[in-house]
Amino acid sequence: MSIIAWILIGLFAGLIAKALTPGKDPGGCLLTMVIGIVGGLLGGWLGKVIFGVDSIDGFFSLSTWIAAIVGSVIVLLVYRLVTGQRSR
Repeated sequence: MSIIAWILIGLFAGLIAKALTPGKDPGGCLLTMVIGIVGGLLGGWLGKVIFGVDSIDGFFSLSTWIAAIVGSVIVLLVYRLVTGQRSR
């Protein structure tokens, strides 16, 4: 799958990740989109590295969306850890 498709998936995955993780986020809609894009790319990369596939199945494949959402949740949690320590 191309980078552009992962960016599009990442936009939606960021919103889903924000809805799945409890707590307040120190960012708005733009930051959520950026986190989703980075998470989607991370999820796609991890899918390639861990499962050894050339690309995830496709844009409408469940495994693609799960990889993007898991990547977005990871990035969101790391972001919360970094910004939480900075504000103290």
